[in-house]
Amino acid sequence: MTTIAGTVASPTENRTFEIIVPQDQRKVRLDQFLTLRIERLSRSQLQKLIKDGNIRVNEKAVKPSHQVMAGEQIAVTLPPKKKYELHAEDIPLTIIYEDASLIIINKPAGMVVHPAYANLSGTLVNALLKHCESLSSLSGQQRPGLVHRLDKDTSGLLVVAKNDYVHEKLAKQFSSRTIHREYRALVWGHFNQKTGRIETLLNRSSQDRTRMVISKSGKPAITNYAVIDEYPLISLLRVKLETGRTHQIRVHLSAKGHPVLGDQVYGGRHKQVIKLNQKYQHLALELLRIMPRQALHAKTLGFIHPETEKEMIFDSDLPDDIQNTIDFLERLKKL
Repeated sequence: MTTIAGTVASPTENRTFEIIVPQDQRKVRLDQFLTLRIERLSRSQLQKLIKDGNIRVNEKAVKPSHQVMAGEQIAVTLPPKKKYELHAEDIPLTIIYEDASLIIINKPAGMVVHPAYANLSGTLVNALLKHCESLSSLSGQQRPGLVHRLDKDTSGLLVVAKNDYVHEKLAKQFSSRTIHREYRALVWGHFNQKTGRIETLLNRSSQDRTRMVISKSGKPAITNYAVIDEYPLISLLRVKLETGRTHQIRVHLSAKGHPVLGDQVYGGRHKQVIKLNQKYQHLALELLRIMPRQALHAKTLGFIHPETEKEMIFDSDLPDDIQNTIDFLERLKKL
């Protein structure tokens, strides 16, 4: 068993390990204490492990509410990961470009990029396995071909690598920030500064591991934005990424006080409606009816082709739901 002195542990490193509670640790619930120290496990997942007896304190079974004390030994046993087999599925793809090395997909909103325990079928990867004879393996067996990802309810362009050489070359362009990525977003409110740069550190929330937060520690995240147009209650933005962290645009714009329209995780739905007077509440509710998901689209993608070394730029039309929302706002603007 590996012993970890109160620091952050990764479930992928050790299936069984021990955490010693630091001497300066104040009393806090066991599940809360572990949420801050075990990466990629949510509080609810940790609570289940505790209740199942897979997490013990001083060799005794305890409850998630147990108050940890300095010097306690917490033994964590992670059950073997369930393995699942990927299946090719005949799912239509909107292909923007394809050659022997890579493929550019315009992903629709609502499509999950890769299988996980809650979504074992119907994903982009399932569709790619049917369409492509080969895909790169650098992202692991469960994520073949994937160089980067988009959230389930974000639409737009993705590049997929068909071999490891191309994958590695593209990944280096992402890490060196030479990839051109431009989004369109409809957000709540109007900006005082019509252009701006948001630069922070992003980390997972200690309260909810599915959410990202601006933090004093974490990974650097840089977002550039420019207002394209303004409408009643809403602004249309051009957003350019220098980094590509999980939920980056959504977190950054929410922190600026302008969450993405329809974003239920970062304050882009009814939290905005209750701030308004009755007249504008009706308008806001109509906007949410037209735009039931986050109004975010990866519109443009550019990179140097790993094989030909030629610069390639791809662009996509706005999906119907975002375009319909803009058309509705345009009509309001003219009234």
